[in-house]
Amino acid sequence: MFTVETTATAAYVVAALLFILALAGLSRHETSRAGNTFGTVGMAVALVATIALALDHTIKPLGLALLVGAMLVGASIGLWRARVVEMTGMPELIALLHSFVGLAAVLVGWNGYLHIEGHPHGADAIALRAEGLAGIHSAEVVVGVFIGAVTFTGSIVANLKLSARIKSAPMMLPGKNFLNLGALVVFAALTVWFVIDPTIWLLAAVTVLALLLGWHLVASIGGGDMPVVVSMLNSYSGWAAAASGFLLSNDLLIITGALVGSSGAYLSYIMCKAMNRSFISVIAGGFGIEAGPASDKDYGEHREITAESVAELLDSADTVIITPGYGMAVAQAQNGVAELTRRLRARGVNVRFGIHPVAGRLPGHMNVLLAEAKVPYDIVLEMDEINDDFGDTAVVLVIGANDTVNPAAAEDPSSPIAGMPVLTVWEADNVIVFKRSMASGYAGVQNPLFFRDNTAMLFGDARDRVDAILAAL
Repeated sequence: MFTVETTATAAYVVAALLFILALAGLSRHETSRAGNTFGTVGMAVALVATIALALDHTIKPLGLALLVGAMLVGASIGLWRARVVEMTGMPELIALLHSFVGLAAVLVGWNGYLHIEGHPHGADAIALRAEGLAGIHSAEVVVGVFIGAVTFTGSIVANLKLSARIKSAPMMLPGKNFLNLGALVVFAALTVWFVIDPTIWLLAAVTVLALLLGWHLVASIGGGDMPVVVSMLNSYSGWAAAASGFLLSNDLLIITGALVGSSGAYLSYIMCKAMNRSFISVIAGGFGIEAGPASDKDYGEHREITAESVAELLDSADTVIITPGYGMAVAQAQNGVAELTRRLRARGVNVRFGIHPVAGRLPGHMNVLLAEAKVPYDIVLEMDEINDDFGDTAVVLVIGANDTVNPAAAEDPSSPIAGMPVLTVWEADNVIVFKRSMASGYAGVQNPLFFRDNTAMLFGDARDRVDAILAAL
């Protein structure tokens, strides 16, 4: 016999499978749209099943009204933001969404405390004590609140840095690593104390401690590591959701949180490996800490070039590699770049794209922009696939990239980004760098590429410069 409970459980299984299919689909450009669809349908199934369960448990009219009202408000805001956000604003929007997950976990944790530990003579609290699970519940509360609060403030700082509302340079407090470790030790002690004696002031102390730790943790990380930070916060938000799932006894929330948490952690690992960084070193600091002295070094004079001269180079080239960065996204030059690619390929030029794993401010940022502009997937190559080909390339167009094409990473052991794998664009015959000015990149590190003999600077807005090249061609 089917009941609401068994039907909801079956729906949760279907939703969980759809979420897994969504992750699988999003792992490849060709199936990303299908992955998005799977995720959307899975969330719709989960919401309907959750509402049905709530109604089956004789939810009061006021509670139902609040539930429906919250869904309508949330859906309206989500649809509005999805329609108006530019691709350049996606990194900070995602960071902001992570903060909502963290805040939700904090609120769920506090609600769990007020319902059980704060109401010790209630039926649920008595039942938990009778089963010997009261201590486990208290641990779930404090851990969920801690993870959620760290995610909340950490994501807010990431949003402020990515949107340039605060400086991207790392905040350098004395003994910052000891502050982070000390906060974790204090949290462990407070957790044990709370399990033994679950008082509200202890939970408040854990909440404040986690909020401060989340802020300091991300504020201490330099701008060059922000793509990893976004991925890391994605993982944190998943574990926060899983912790909420345990408190709410919601299996789907536990599964979904674990999927997000584990996939985010693995993506962070892949990105750290791509930058030759350990995850611990990212948490402990960030690229650009010593960028000030490095930027004062005299690399000589740079050479400028006109759009017409670039068009002449491209007209006579047989191979061209384009390496985009966040500057291309800011200038919204992707459509012009796609048109330039089509025209050059029509002339028989072998045009390809080289994408660094942390190009832009978000994992996969450049790939999405190029796909949106209808650039064929098969000519968009990752760094490891194309790095050996620069030596046989006639012209490289560096459009808005900086830190990811910096030779100092490979040649200067004293550089703050030393050891970070980069696109070896300087090995090509001619390198054209599209930039607004000679300013350093997001990591705050000067780029000696700009001063090489085979490099020429094309200054101005990237979209305008690309349009000028198209007109000259």
